[in-house]
Amino acid sequence: MSGKDNVVNPERRNFLGTVTTVAGVGGAAVAAWPFVNSMNPSGDVLSNATTEVDLKNIPEGGMHTVAWQGKPVFILHRNAEEIKKMQELSTIEPVADEKRVQDPKWLVVVGICTHLGCVPNRAENGWKCACHGSQYDDSGRVTHGPAPHNLEVPPYKFVSADKIVIG
Repeated sequence: MSGKDNVVNPERRNFLGTVTTVAGVGGAAVAAWPFVNSMNPSGDVLSNATTEVDLKNIPEGGMHTVAWQGKPVFILHRNAEEIKKMQELSTIEPVADEKRVQDPKWLVVVGICTHLGCVPNRAENGWKCACHGSQYDDSGRVTHGPAPHNLEVPPYKFVSADKIVIG
C-alpha cells in the first residue's frame, strides 16, 4: 500500500456530498409529486367552477334555473314594473335592490333558503319556501318567515349583453 492511497482528498469529499444532497432532494421531490398533485381540484370540480348562461332565451318576466357548484341558481328577467316595485319595497334584511343586481333587468341568486337549505318555489312576486314558510321578493330579499338572510347573490359577470358567467 502506498502512502498516496491513505490521503483524504477534501475536494472529492465536497463533490460527493453535493451530488448526494442533490440526488436526495431531487428524489424526495419526485416521490412527493403525486401527493402534492392530489391536492389540485379534480376535473369535475373545475368543470363546476363556472357556469355560462345565455340570457336570450329567457323572456321578460320569465325565470330560468341553472346549476352552479351543485346549487340551483335562479335567473329572473324582470320587467320595468317589477324593477320599480323592488326598488321601493322594505324587507326584513334591508339591502337596496341596486346593490343586489348588476343590471336591473336581471336578478341572479342562489336558490337555497337561508333558513334550512330548502329550494324555494316560484310564487307570485318572488319565492316561497314550502318547508317553513319563508318568503323572498323578486330581489331575493326575505320578506316573511324564519329565514335569517336574503338569498345569496353568487359572483357573476356579464361577458356580453345577453350572456353571463357565474363563478
